[in-house]
Amino acid sequence: MPVLKNTRIGDLVDQNNVRAYVLHYFGIRFYEYAEQTLEQVCAEKGLKVEQIIRELEKPGENFREADLPLVSYPIDLIIEYLKHAHFLFVKHKLPYIGRLVDSFQAQHADYEQVAKDLKVLFPLFLEDFIHHIYEEEDTLFKYIGALERAQRNAINPARLFYQMEKHSLQRFAMEHEAHDDEMEGIRKITNDYHLTPQAPLHVKVIYTELQLFEKALQTHARIENEILFPKAMALENYVRTKFFEKAKFN
Repeated sequence: MPVLKNTRIGDLVDQNNVRAYVLHYFGIRFYEYAEQTLEQVCAEKGLKVEQIIRELEKPGENFREADLPLVSYPIDLIIEYLKHAHFLFVKHKLPYIGRLVDSFQAQHADYEQVAKDLKVLFPLFLEDFIHHIYEEEDTLFKYIGALERAQRNAINPARLFYQMEKHSLQRFAMEHEAHDDEMEGIRKITNDYHLTPQAPLHVKVIYTELQLFEKALQTHARIENEILFPKAMALENYVRTKFFEKAKFN
């Protein structure tokens, strides 16, 4: 503990770039306090150094999605899990990366153009990504919810018929696949997050966070493609069969 307490903020983050994310949520922007020790910053901000050290010793442990056996979960819980992931993306991770990009001063010839390009592209990526998430919740998740209610006979048949005519899970799946590589442009700008030996600390932190976010997106997409869509399509087929069988007897 004394070692971390007496270590400069810049060195703490250089040892493990994910620590910048932990410090951020205690109100410590690593690039503003790089030369001060953790103890000095905590004294200045009135923070408990022991609490921050506990979090720094296990960076990311309280900020990652749980490793759950989702394939065995009912479809409504899978959707709740995905909505929670959306919340973490939109309210926590993306605002943090956005602030890193806004404050990005390359201070190195190799990264000056990257800094300029990221400041233009990241806000566009953010806008498109948030639009995609809300559209998914307002259309796909609502439609699957209607199918679930139909399975329990808890929806008006006419309303169900309208929704089934309007939506198709196969179409949703195809459109979703087209969005699976949303960070392609950012990878091109950063040359696949390539770091030179002289890369400044701020660059290392941004690239680490972008890579971690891309990995989280890939996990999220895999859950949707390999678990949610197969379960939802089976449900849709069941409801459609049940609906038309019922219609034959009316």
